[in-house]
Amino acid sequence: MRVADAIPPTSQHAIETAVGLLQEKGWPESALVGGSAAAGVVAALTDDAQLAVAVLVREAQQHPSAASVATAALPRDLSKPTLTAIDGLARLGEFTDAAHWDPDGGLQEAQAEVLRKMLLAIVADPRLVVARIGIQLARMRAARDLPPGAQRRLAAETRAVFAPLANRLGIWQVKWELEDLAFRYLEPQDYRKIAATLAEKRVDRERYVEEFRAQLQARLASEGIEAEVSGRAKHIYSIHRKMQRKQLAFEELYDVRAVRILCASIRDCYAALGVVHGGWTYIPGEFDDYIATPKDNFYRSIHTAVIGPQSLPIEVQIRTHDMHQQAELGVAAHWVYKEGGPRDASYAQKIEWVRQLLEPTEDGAATQDADFIDRVRADLFEDRVYALTPRGEVIDLPRGATPLDFAYQVHTGLGHRCRGAKINGRIVPLTQTLANGEVVEIIAGKEESPSRDWLIQDGYLASPRSRAKLRSWFRRRDADVNEAEGRAIAERELARLGVGLDLAPMLARELKAADPRELFRWLGEGEINVAQLVRPLAVRPAPSAPKPRKPTPPRATKGPLQLVGLGDLPLTLGRCCSPLAPEPVVGYLTLGRGVTVHAERCANLARMRATHSARCLEVQWTGAATAAD
Repeated sequence: MRVADAIPPTSQHAIETAVGLLQEKGWPESALVGGSAAAGVVAALTDDAQLAVAVLVREAQQHPSAASVATAALPRDLSKPTLTAIDGLARLGEFTDAAHWDPDGGLQEAQAEVLRKMLLAIVADPRLVVARIGIQLARMRAARDLPPGAQRRLAAETRAVFAPLANRLGIWQVKWELEDLAFRYLEPQDYRKIAATLAEKRVDRERYVEEFRAQLQARLASEGIEAEVSGRAKHIYSIHRKMQRKQLAFEELYDVRAVRILCASIRDCYAALGVVHGGWTYIPGEFDDYIATPKDNFYRSIHTAVIGPQSLPIEVQIRTHDMHQQAELGVAAHWVYKEGGPRDASYAQKIEWVRQLLEPTEDGAATQDADFIDRVRADLFEDRVYALTPRGEVIDLPRGATPLDFAYQVHTGLGHRCRGAKINGRIVPLTQTLANGEVVEIIAGKEESPSRDWLIQDGYLASPRSRAKLRSWFRRRDADVNEAEGRAIAERELARLGVGLDLAPMLARELKAADPRELFRWLGEGEINVAQLVRPLAVRPAPSAPKPRKPTPPRATKGPLQLVGLGDLPLTLGRCCSPLAPEPVVGYLTLGRGVTVHAERCANLARMRATHSARCLEVQWTGAATAAD
């Protein structure tokens, strides 16, 4: 039974009603046929009538015959969730278009992986991911009517993106069908060869498996073992991959005929194994105990192959019901084993959240908890951002990335030549934070001339990799230019603090530079920033004063506060907290205005400490002020 053969009645009625409404609005029949097929697949997967109707409308909109139908021709009877889903599906369609893909070469694995993640990160409702997979299945079923080039392009997209995504979501039946259909169009000769071989003996093979299953079920019952035995179908692409991987001919495959035993306990699993090996001769080299030694992805099962009736090999898998649920639906990364890809624990967890949307609730319906969906939407892929080039290429960036990070990620030279940026066609500042799915266009000059502000000021670059590329560029420049620019920066920043370049030797020693000239070069190259330059001023010892000829009152008498170790910098009390002696206080170095004193309890101080801790200085109340209070 195929996925779309079991459409829930409620969804079926909603689809038929929507078709009637669209027909009344003048939508062509040819557009509605394809949309109805996709809606049926999605309804069978999700039992979500509103989502199914959204799929119907979206697929109908994309049909060539519907080009003349205006968006305003949508029926007013459509619900707001349905309209929202239509918009979400439209956004998905924008970046999964395969126009720039080579259908013969397929996608590079890294690019395909980014696209899979993109599918989950951009959608407003995670259920749309499932809908998009269902749409792809409907398109593949109808691909026989497409030209060969379009078939290969659609199949390449399916194999590289949608079949692995269905695998990760645990929609196994869809995954197998997608793989078989893609195999049919990408490697038609191999597909036909295996399909013909299977068809020749299909009836005999199914009869054989059923007879073996019945015998095995009877023997297990006679031993008092409660177990469920079922035949296990092998799919064409799965057979092909195994033949390629193990360099075997079709006749040498042991698992073309296969059964699965589901037991109540691990003890029953090993008891069932004893029944299998006691009743039939097992094939050496084909036994694996993944219960005693689970795979790295936590997959657990016993695999064996025996010589069954008529001296034909048959594969037997034995596991508990819990192990089967884990293998088929659980968070154990079965997809890692199948695809051989890298393990990404964060990605696997997020995939599992989407998978839970498919799991039935106590009343048998798919999960529709709005709070749960909102939580998934808020948390999904919070650690990465996936933006697009104008050609649709996906660029993977850290959360908080800017257009400047985007430029450096595309190409180092583009970052150095960056003068501005557009996001979705609108000019934005280079400090603009990027969001998932945004199209970024970099405005570049002819010559490389990056700004040091990108390094010394916050907000321009979020990626350490981008900052390293920019530092390297400045490092390669002429040392004299870097030294001169660094000296100018140091002179300007120290002047704001009321001191001069005479402190440069001390700063060079504190920052481990050989001399002030090297310190200036570091500053010019971007190796250190302004905050690092002035940090030693907060901890340097106070200069020794000439011994007075006669005792003088301590400096503390000049005011109620004393700045430890930094001489006579001007001090002002913060108006936000108005500190009073003797409560604990902290000074904050304000560029151009000396030191502002805040109470330890001050909320503004807490915020400034979190972002500019190097500017916080030790301040004490003088003895006179304390005594006066």
